Amino acid sequence: MFPYDPQLAAATRNSPQSIAEVLQALQSIDAICADGDGLRWFNRLYWEVTQKVAGLASGSAFHDPPWLAELDVQFAQLYLGALHCWIAGGRCPGCWKALFAVRSNAQLARIQFALAGINAHINRDLAAAITATCSTRDTVPEHGTPQYTDYTAINSTLEELIETAKRELHVRLLGDGLPEVSRLEETVAAWGTSAAREQAWNHAEALWQLRELPMIAAGYLDGLDGLTTFGNKALLVPVP
Repeated sequence: MFPYDPQLAAATRNSPQSIAEVLQALQSIDAICADGDGLRWFNRLYWEVTQKVAGLASGSAFHDPPWLAELDVQFAQLYLGALHCWIAGGRCPGCWKALFAVRSNAQLARIQFALAGINAHINRDLAAAITATCSTRDTVPEHGTPQYTDYTAINSTLEELIETAKRELHVRLLGDGLPEVSRLEETVAAWGTSAAREQAWNHAEALWQLRELPMIAAGYLDGLDGLTTFGNKALLVPVP
């Protein structure tokens, strides 16, 4: 825990209802967090991604910009809600807990925190956000739909931002250099955003079919959380 965690709790108390409110919450978190807080490095990357998506969603290059904007809001609510629950002592998904629990570990690299946050957000949260968005916007998560086309259209933008982060955040939490050779290089190189987002869409299609069976759907999501938690624990092994 950090002494400013009550400020983070306040910044995440209310669920955002628009992209503007999402950006405001992410900006507030960035302003609160110190460099020695691993949360800052995921949050900053997510802030940059959201700014890009906001700009794209406001343009005319998409079939259904309101759907994309709603997905952005539903998606952000899951991260911000998990952070608020963790600070307040509530129960949050295990994949997020794995990251929040080591926020101050200076043996970790900034890129590890960034990728662990992306891993939690895409491999656990994104499927739930897609199904919630489709329910709100009266659409169906299916391949070949205009919404799926819009969803995949931003993959290249996300890949570019994450590739930049891989280079710029390849230092320890406090900015110290990393060993010239470590297993971290292989871990970072193995991460692929587009493939992870495609799998998230597939999971959303499955969850959509289970929407009339809430207990089974919850179990499915718990299974995703378990697998994603395992991945985050592997991502967050300290670099010697």
